[in-house]
Amino acid sequence: MFAQKRILVTGGAGFLGSHVVEKLRGRGCQAIFVPRQRDFDLRKRANIERLFREIPAQIVIHLAASVGGIGANQANPGAYFYDNAMMGIELIDVARLIGLEKLVLVGTICAYPKYCPVPFREESLWNGYPEETNAPYGLAKKMLLVQAHAYRQQYGLNAIYLLPVNLYGPRDNFDLQTSHVIPAIIRKCVEAIERGNHEVELWGSGDPTREFLYVKDAAEAIVQATETYNGPEPINIGCGQEISIRDLAHLIARLTGFGGRFVWNTSRPDGQPRRRLDVERAYRAFGFRATTDLETGLRETIGWFKGHSRGQSEVVSMPAGPNRQG
Repeated sequence: MFAQKRILVTGGAGFLGSHVVEKLRGRGCQAIFVPRQRDFDLRKRANIERLFREIPAQIVIHLAASVGGIGANQANPGAYFYDNAMMGIELIDVARLIGLEKLVLVGTICAYPKYCPVPFREESLWNGYPEETNAPYGLAKKMLLVQAHAYRQQYGLNAIYLLPVNLYGPRDNFDLQTSHVIPAIIRKCVEAIERGNHEVELWGSGDPTREFLYVKDAAEAIVQATETYNGPEPINIGCGQEISIRDLAHLIARLTGFGGRFVWNTSRPDGQPRRRLDVERAYRAFGFRATTDLETGLRETIGWFKGHSRGQSEVVSMPAGPNRQG
């Protein structure tokens, strides 16, 4: 299929997108296009229209996003809502006008209600308001599901919608101002060892649980869905296992060799109490199962970070800021 298709990957130079591009190449796709933010600001409709004139893609995988951890969400709620909503809304509308063959939309687990029953099932997506620190980002992404349904019904647009869980892996964002929990803990542990520090401060209580999916597994799921799934229903992408932040921190400490203690700053927010997905729909729809266990994935991520950090104060990250399209 892919060898004969022109595929455009927004955000294709970013963390997840770069792995998706590699998977596509591995499937034999020769015509992969990755627009860059400096050339195409996707918040502006005119740029999207120009993009499709210059690149007559048949399939679009939309991964461009403004995204970060709890701190970044608290600092940029308006920007995260506007950027993610506008990029998606305008892209979907232009896609139907040009008769795009297929549009793959990637949402977020942050769209689920704060107190969603565990495991999160796709049917529960609308049963409550998201956790407050993630709500603007999560709701902006969830509106794209509404638009996809409406455009499928009225215009016949083949748009699918995937809901990945928290991702980690090589090329993650290790900037402590904007990173998610795994790269933040890895960096803090590695730098504590380098500096001879015996304490590391972490946010929250350590009690919440999270499910983590290795980025290469997530990329494989997206490519499999692009190949074979054409339905209207949203689909969770995860591994179906959860771990507390406290246990995660101790696991990373063991893998990095950090022998000190963690100090939990409970004045900082915990975020959603629990996160774990029901992943059966993905298996039924296109046969996806995650294959990388957490310890293996963490070893790979730690190794990548150590290989790409050149000093104790170095910021190792993908491009940060309000609009991280990649």
